[in-house]
Amino acid sequence: MPPTPTASENSPRESYLRKLWGRLREHPLARVGPGLVTGVADDDPSGIATYSQAGAQFGLDMLWTMPLAFPLMAAVQSMCAQIGRVTGRGLAANIKVAFPPIVLHAVVLLLLIANVLNISADVAAMGEVAELVTGWNRHLMTAFFVVATLVLQIFIPYHRYVRFLKWLTLSLLAYAAVLFTVRVPWHEVALRTIWPQFPLNSTAAAVIVGVFGTTISPYLFFWQASQEVEEMGDEQGAAPLVEDRRLAPRELRRIRWDTWSGMFYSDLTAYFIILATAVTLHSAGVTDIDTAAQAASALRPLAGDFAYLLFALGILGVGLIGVPVLAGSGAYALAEARGWTWGLERKAQDARGFYTIIAVSVLAGLLIQYSPISPMKALFWSAVINGVVAVPLMIVIILLVSKKSIMGDFTASRPIVVLGWIATAVMGAAAVRMILPG
Repeated sequence: MPPTPTASENSPRESYLRKLWGRLREHPLARVGPGLVTGVADDDPSGIATYSQAGAQFGLDMLWTMPLAFPLMAAVQSMCAQIGRVTGRGLAANIKVAFPPIVLHAVVLLLLIANVLNISADVAAMGEVAELVTGWNRHLMTAFFVVATLVLQIFIPYHRYVRFLKWLTLSLLAYAAVLFTVRVPWHEVALRTIWPQFPLNSTAAAVIVGVFGTTISPYLFFWQASQEVEEMGDEQGAAPLVEDRRLAPRELRRIRWDTWSGMFYSDLTAYFIILATAVTLHSAGVTDIDTAAQAASALRPLAGDFAYLLFALGILGVGLIGVPVLAGSGAYALAEARGWTWGLERKAQDARGFYTIIAVSVLAGLLIQYSPISPMKALFWSAVINGVVAVPLMIVIILLVSKKSIMGDFTASRPIVVLGWIATAVMGAAAVRMILPG
């Protein structure tokens, strides 16, 4: 026999609070997750280095890249999220179904190579920044961060681990805070964002290529789709939308909110990084930045200890998000391609191949620190591979999200598809320019 409700539970106040709690749980903000984490991972230490170089070298005249990139990156990530939630499969699993094996194998191989090189650049930056802040040896700090990310991914269930990642997204606010420590000519900032002035030479083209290459990256595509599958598995009674249409309006609305808000947060942060380095480093004549740690160090005499510390801590925070996303995206792709059991919610013994790929990717990135390969060279080659892989992969994504045989009644809307094709054209031009000499 159920317990008799108390007067308190039957009171109008209690009833109102229960209804309010129910509404809050249904609000899209309460379910922000894959889009937010993916967006922040996009501003990883290697991305920060690229944005810092853009601001240092060209000042305010590279701010225009972020307003242009925002709708393009959001559209592509939205398509990836929709593919995952509608089909209940990750991106690699859907490519396996819809395209010849050679397409899948080529994409996954290049993705894994690019991810390892990118991980190497990221953990190197984290070690350098930790040494700047603490004075401890950078290689020891790099090893510490590698072990920490592996322990979290392998031994902590995803539903707990993702809460940690969401809190780390606040570290991006450090780059907005830096702007409060320096003088910013806002009128000129607005003008240069709309009407930049720079010579369109090979140097400028290379920086533009780098900015778009680090903003729209293949590893984010795989992570976004697979994270939707992970989130669906966490929700009791949830099923792919092609099998259960009842949740479609709510889920598709949530995906739009989550993805576009997450990409906006990422894009706005990149804008702030370019702006912060433009009004400090470029204004002081510092125009050559090789690493994110160097950008943080250069800020110290120009903007003060507080700005320097904020910038440095932001690098560590996003690095702790970026490295797991890089390793996880490659593991998702290979496990789906091979038909292995996968998922961050699974125990290590139940998904050995999946977790082995994560461990190998991160440890290989660490080993590059002790090899003759320069971390910045690793970053360059990862950018080249990402630029090459992104274009055909985006074409595949657009075709997938438009196929009724894959998506059923939940194919992507025409505006999203149009933005996807524009993003593909922009990235295609960037990839061609990246490969061409001069």
